[in-house]
Amino acid sequence: MRFGGTVTLNGLVIYIASNFEKILLGRYWGADAIGLYGRAFQLVNIPTANLNGAAGEVAFAALSRVQDDPGRLKNYFLKGYSLVLAMTVPLTLLCAVFSADVIRVFLGPKWSAATPIFRFLAPTILVFAIANPLSWLMMSLGLINRLLKMGFVIAPIMIVSYLIGLPYGPKGVAFVYSAVMTLWLLPLIAWAVHGTAVSFRDILATAYKPLVCGVVATGLAIAVRTAYGHLLSPFPRLALESTVLLVTFAAMLLFVAGQKLLYLDLLRGLIKRPSVEDQSLVAA
Repeated sequence: MRFGGTVTLNGLVIYIASNFEKILLGRYWGADAIGLYGRAFQLVNIPTANLNGAAGEVAFAALSRVQDDPGRLKNYFLKGYSLVLAMTVPLTLLCAVFSADVIRVFLGPKWSAATPIFRFLAPTILVFAIANPLSWLMMSLGLINRLLKMGFVIAPIMIVSYLIGLPYGPKGVAFVYSAVMTLWLLPLIAWAVHGTAVSFRDILATAYKPLVCGVVATGLAIAVRTAYGHLLSPFPRLALESTVLLVTFAAMLLFVAGQKLLYLDLLRGLIKRPSVEDQSLVAA
């Protein structure tokens, strides 16, 4: 009850803080502003919510089983962390750099006014991809009080960021919120991993390679868009941009950054038949 109640309270605090800006925008800027912001926020939140929700349940169970073995705990966590970052880094850069095409393809030309809001919010995809998996680590180690304290710290920071950006409309709220979340990221990482088998340096080292690969891949995608984008309509142009970015990112991550063995190991783990012990646990 204590564990579940604390986790539930933390989720409630974060939920209220994460949605408070919509109340403010609706109250002071009206239906149009909240419509544009809400749609951009929803689109940005899709990869984060789905990846963290799907991976979190599996990661929590796996990490909890090895909580008394620091070496295995660190190894398992960093592997899962690498996988999440590999999926979210290119998505973040795609949304930030090619936001106009993303909005036109997924929402239609009538929503073009949501483009700058979507662009400003795009960095939060990466921020939460880096931050959210840290909750797997804390929960698996029973550090739920720390998790709750972090929620009570970040909630007022988020609300203050909305208030700072509110006079400038939905674009101002999106920009300040995204900037504050980015600035809060490093202190959050340090706090989350303090006293655990995973160090601050481990997190930075894990994030470094996909970030560098993502920047290079994005540069190539921009070059291709500059050369050929004016010849295409939004949908094929976005398909071209996405393909160049994702293929280049994957090639660099696997072969240039030397991550091929890591992902082959993850793939073998996914397709390997469960052991007798695992089958007994599932049956139980």
